[in-house]
Amino acid sequence: MKIYDLSQPLNQGVNAQYIQTSNHMGTHLDAPRHFVTNGKTIDQLPLEWLYGPGVIVDLSDALDELGVFTPEMIEERVDVQNGDILFINTGWHKYTFLAPDGDEEKYILRHPGPHHSIVEWLLDKKIHLWGVDMISTDHPMNLPIGRFLGKGGLEHWAKVRAQVEEIYGADNIDELFPDSAYQLTHNALFPHDCVHVENLGAEIGNPELQNKRITLGAFPWKFAGGEAAFCRAVAFVEE
Repeated sequence: MKIYDLSQPLNQGVNAQYIQTSNHMGTHLDAPRHFVTNGKTIDQLPLEWLYGPGVIVDLSDALDELGVFTPEMIEERVDVQNGDILFINTGWHKYTFLAPDGDEEKYILRHPGPHHSIVEWLLDKKIHLWGVDMISTDHPMNLPIGRFLGKGGLEHWAKVRAQVEEIYGADNIDELFPDSAYQLTHNALFPHDCVHVENLGAEIGNPELQNKRITLGAFPWKFAGGEAAFCRAVAFVEE
């Protein structure tokens, strides 16, 4: 299947509506430029990376607050092939802000995240696009959560740290979350043009889509110079 681009870039044309927001709200795609000075911007990502065969792996039954998932856990459930698009259903989308069971603190501070070994695995698999139904592809222990929360942020961080130590043991923290893993899925993958979607949701938990090969896509604005953009993430299933 050949893909043809029929879109104009976002530009300084006539507007009747104005939006002021971060690029990192709702379902969005991070381009390498988000962390890499000379990295690709949204409009420079080839369409072939954003649409094609892949899988949605369901890990929701294996993950609780601050859980850690590994490449082995993914491969136990689904066949991930070289060059696939990979979306991960952790179940955390049910806590997002507008969901019936929404819990802002749980969604932001205590979501699961990947073990740092996922970086090498994604690169070995030659994956250009992956995504999660969480606010970040990094585990909260590898994020500067205090910086974003303002007053009281450090107290929240201390609570998260204490909970992680209770789950995994204080002696294991440095090995499980080493300093080198800080924002690792951003720092280590973007230079290799491995990009990701954050805040997946809607029907990502639909049983019809789980743990089997389907067609996936993530379609951002054609945002000239954009370091990230809102996107429409879509699963295609042949009837």
